[in-house]
Amino acid sequence: MHTHENLIDQLEGAMASKDLSKRAEALRRVTDLFVLESDKFTEDDVSLFGDVMSKLVEGIELAARAAFGSRIARMSGAPSKVVRILAFDDAVEVAAPVLTHSDQLDDEALVENARTKSQGHLLAISGRKTLVAAVTDVLVDRGNQLVLTGTARNQGAAFSDFGFSTLVQKSRDDAGLAMCIWSRPDIPRRDLVRLFVQASQVVRSKLEAADPRRAGLIRAAVAEASEEVQTLARAGSHEAAQAQSSVQLMHGSGRLDEASLLEFAQAKSFDKTTVALSLMCDLPVGLIERVMVQSHSDQLVVITKAIGLPWETCKALLLFQAGREVLTQEELDRNFTSFSRLQVKTARTALQFYRLRERTGERTTH
Repeated sequence: MHTHENLIDQLEGAMASKDLSKRAEALRRVTDLFVLESDKFTEDDVSLFGDVMSKLVEGIELAARAAFGSRIARMSGAPSKVVRILAFDDAVEVAAPVLTHSDQLDDEALVENARTKSQGHLLAISGRKTLVAAVTDVLVDRGNQLVLTGTARNQGAAFSDFGFSTLVQKSRDDAGLAMCIWSRPDIPRRDLVRLFVQASQVVRSKLEAADPRRAGLIRAAVAEASEEVQTLARAGSHEAAQAQSSVQLMHGSGRLDEASLLEFAQAKSFDKTTVALSLMCDLPVGLIERVMVQSHSDQLVVITKAIGLPWETCKALLLFQAGREVLTQEELDRNFTSFSRLQVKTARTALQFYRLRERTGERTTH
């Protein structure tokens, strides 16, 4: 730093000038110095550069700020102060390069940016090499279609349960987003099943609208495809295989009961819950999986009533089925009324109909 005293002395005059071109030139010169000799600078030196750059960048025109942002974005060890100023610039042209590439932005800054800035800022963040779940939570919650797709496509992104559930929910009418989610190897099986049930509903409604006379064939074809995808996903899941083995062993030895099912549901174990309920009501596990990811609760109420489960267990299954969409007390009361009024004989007749329909191949994804 001592060999560059003349340059540093001139900066005060440049920062005080109202001439935008003079300030931009000063910023270019000090950036050149930083790039050429940054490996020689101490922490105090880097801090000084950050102070100088921060003052200069705030007083120059958009094109110059954007050029500076592009230059500093991939600069290892760039002053974090100036990187933050660029990242929070309202102009996406300025913010995007550092949001996508700078290693000087921590997760806390990215979360704050994603919560407060524009969709263009969110899209830039979605393209980072890696993203932690705290950041993707905000991206999928606030993001538009481009942001959602960019985030889902990012193989370096990590997702929480909330993130995956939100992505699946928002892919309901977006086939492109659904395919991005499907291609992720880290998607939980429960969300994978929900994804294909929803996608099936979208595909079916579009096809049926195009050709109402073939509606029955369309429903059967979509249901068969959904069942095949579920079977393949189940076969490739180590957790599903373990659940199938352990729960079937419990069933074979007479230890699978209402208390076990309640325990699985309260522990949020999708595989154990679906296998247990499948065995207890003698229905294919694929059907139970689809029932457990539906947004409506009628079938679940019928099944639990038919096999003699108490309301508390039915309630636990309904809460598990709802996932991130918390059931209101009003909805629980409505389900309790339906459960109480439903006669066991009627529920068992409906259950027998479900079994018959599965045996004859007349499956439905409803």
